[in-house]
Amino acid sequence: MTITVAIDCMGGDHGPRVTVPAALDFVNRNEDARVVLVGLEEKIRPLLVGVCQTRVVVRHASEVVAMDEPPALALRNKKDSSMRIAINLVKLGEADACVSAGNTGALMAISRFVLKMLPGIDRPAICAILPTVTGHTHVLDLGANVDCSPEHLLQFGIMGASLVSAIEHKDRPTVGLLNIGEEDIKGNDVVKRAAELLKDSGLNFIGNVEGDGLYKGEADVVVCDGFVGNVALKASEGLAQMLAGFLRKEFSRNLLTRLIALVAMPVLNNFKKRFDHRRYNGASLLGLKGIVLKSHGSADVMAFANALDRAADAARSGVLNRITERLAQQQPLQEHI
Repeated sequence: MTITVAIDCMGGDHGPRVTVPAALDFVNRNEDARVVLVGLEEKIRPLLVGVCQTRVVVRHASEVVAMDEPPALALRNKKDSSMRIAINLVKLGEADACVSAGNTGALMAISRFVLKMLPGIDRPAICAILPTVTGHTHVLDLGANVDCSPEHLLQFGIMGASLVSAIEHKDRPTVGLLNIGEEDIKGNDVVKRAAELLKDSGLNFIGNVEGDGLYKGEADVVVCDGFVGNVALKASEGLAQMLAGFLRKEFSRNLLTRLIALVAMPVLNNFKKRFDHRRYNGASLLGLKGIVLKSHGSADVMAFANALDRAADAARSGVLNRITERLAQQQPLQEHI
């Protein structure tokens, strides 16, 4: 089966000079894949000169959604944008997935308008991978929904577990609820009620997970509202950058520390590789009737190519079917609620 990924080539901080080389790298590594490069043709074609690629198609789009453009304006006024056309290719069945590094709010709004929501899902959620001491964990929501009801958190748990089950072939991935303590009495009323729903859902719910539990790898999936999730994500990114800066400063302090740095270089390189955010690039917009992934806006070629890999994996593994099947099993509980 050939997997087709539609790429919003104009999105992100770097546009085609990152998205196009990443797309070429992706098809070179995946014999079953093809890409549709969507964007300003005059910007894309020069980057394909001398490239013999039978699995690369260019689709012209006359408009570009700016990174700071209000989502409502992008949705209403830019119907021929590279983002809109790439998402529409998924709706029409001409692509199995869409990847964009563009404006997150616009991507969410346009995806929801064009693709619609899966039955039984009220809101889409942003799901991303975070590294842990045991491997990695999937966390959602990371910013799409600031205010959530207990039922929304239950839906996030179902979608996250379905994603992990499909991609990582785990029959019953563990699901945790991000909270300020492990005890059942901790948290606000929304979180307490969500815990009750998750316990009765049939998911492999392990209970509350504290902030440090995210990186201990206590659960395959960690559920939270978008406000908490986004703060946790940004705080983690800031801490990682601070620690990296401290290491560079200490190792460059004097001649002796520079020599020590040379000796420790293999360890430092392995450390950097293990926590390289580029390896985890590509957040899924779960809950839509189609596969859409959001790449970090500042992604380089390696990072964007990894997002393309995640999109292809989601299409190959039938994530949407897994979520739909799980929601069908959940329907009696939803009706009871």
